[in-house]
Amino acid sequence: MGGPGPSIGGVVLGSRLVLAPLAGIADSVFRLICIEKGASLAYTEMVSADGLIRGNDRTLALLSFQNAERPIGIQLFGSEPSTMAKAAEKAMSFSPDLVDLNFGCPARKVVGRQAGCALLNNLALLRKIASAVVSAIDVPVTAKIRSGWDPNTVNADRVSQMLEDCGVKAVAVHARTRAEKFTGRANWEVIARVKSSVSIAVIGNGDVASPEDAVRMIEETGCDAVMIGRGALGNPWLFSRTRHFLSTGELLPLPSVSERLEKLLKHMALIQQRSGERSMALVMRKHVGWYTKGLPGSSKLRQRINRVDSWSEMRRLIVDFASSLGVADRLSSTDFSNAA
Repeated sequence: MGGPGPSIGGVVLGSRLVLAPLAGIADSVFRLICIEKGASLAYTEMVSADGLIRGNDRTLALLSFQNAERPIGIQLFGSEPSTMAKAAEKAMSFSPDLVDLNFGCPARKVVGRQAGCALLNNLALLRKIASAVVSAIDVPVTAKIRSGWDPNTVNADRVSQMLEDCGVKAVAVHARTRAEKFTGRANWEVIARVKSSVSIAVIGNGDVASPEDAVRMIEETGCDAVMIGRGALGNPWLFSRTRHFLSTGELLPLPSVSERLEKLLKHMALIQQRSGERSMALVMRKHVGWYTKGLPGSSKLRQRINRVDSWSEMRRLIVDFASSLGVADRLSSTDFSNAA
């Protein structure tokens, strides 16, 4: 299990671990941190095809990445085949290794535009979009889907067969329906059915929160790779621990409190260096909660962090928090001036 991952249209993954395209979270810094810890493929946050065609500045910013993030895919969403094809062509100016089609987002604002999961109810349009994008670009095209729209319309195997027929080189399956969103348990049997119905690479997704979960998903479904999303929030070590477990069968210990807080400070420093202090404060508020989840006093820390907007204030609060946990000495000697 611990060898190289699948080949996706000639793009060979170094392991079987993939970072999910987490909207509002998987920016360049988050991706780099997860890649540093063992993710072998990452995707951008989902990019609006319409916004990309219009040249919207905020949309274009989502496509930015560094060479250290390779191999990387740009994920597009939309509902009009020609627009999706034009957007994919425009995305080529950023030189991604892959382009991914979002047929799985359950968000109301996306579904309301007949994009994302809504396309699982319109397979004729889904086919047109996939065929148009595959024909428009030379890099491999992948797709992310869900089990189906609701429990009565589970069609992931049929959709995956259609995508393979269109020339898509891999499919990631989040084993929940749109109706379930992120509730309940992911039904991994759906991933197994998809794997048995296609010859392209199948990436399993849903409820992987530990190295044991990843191994169990591979054993139960036969999937070629495992996509990790929410399990990596505040816990990029999930990639390194899972990669080690797949290779050796040995379960590494969880990160220490000081390791968690040091990574939090490094994450903050990287965001500040690239986006400025104000953006750092806004972005890191949610990450502080994830990095400190379950630690004594973390709720009060989050409340205080939400009221400040400078590096010095946020760092002071985190160092004070570390002091309350008895690990401040190590943090205070850490130099993040060259965090990149």
